Amino acid sequence: MSEPAASAPANRRMLKKLLVVALGMFGFGFALVPFYNKICEVAGLRTLWQPGQVEAAAVNTQVDLTRTVTVEFDSNVRLLPWTFKPMASSVEIHPGELTQMVYEVRNTLNEPVTGQAVPSYGPRQAAQYFRKLECFCFTQQTLAAGEVRQMPVVFVIDPALPKDVNTITLSYTFFRVDGAIRKVVPG
Repeated sequence: MSEPAASAPANRRMLKKLLVVALGMFGFGFALVPFYNKICEVAGLRTLWQPGQVEAAAVNTQVDLTRTVTVEFDSNVRLLPWTFKPMASSVEIHPGELTQMVYEVRNTLNEPVTGQAVPSYGPRQAAQYFRKLECFCFTQQTLAAGEVRQMPVVFVIDPALPKDVNTITLSYTFFRVDGAIRKVVPG
């Protein structure tokens, strides 16, 4: 037999093996999705936002008019040449009531700077009842030299908030994204 004719059956066997491996890998990829979702659920990893969460908060909101909660607002910057402040220091709202607060940020440098806001809550247990529908903290913010921007936070306090929690503090800290403060060389 010639060499090409002798290798034809071996080539077919190899092709079949490769097809089985490719189909197995494809199936394994699909099997990982529910496994990954379960690990994230158990580890508490997708707690900031999940598909359908915003819609559920907006549709299923029921205002609890029997009580009010004071929401205090705090702002901080780390390694950023920005001023950052809420337009009001606090608001009194009913749980379930859709509320908006506006923060103002100003870049004090003569060059663009990018930052990312990270929220924190006090008391810590309040985080699970604080539903942000719109927030500047969802994305990085790049401010041009000297730019002033007003950024809204739209939120709802879940009516299931424990009755003994009467005050929630929402604090944002803006961090510089690139991590390094550039030195301006006169020239």
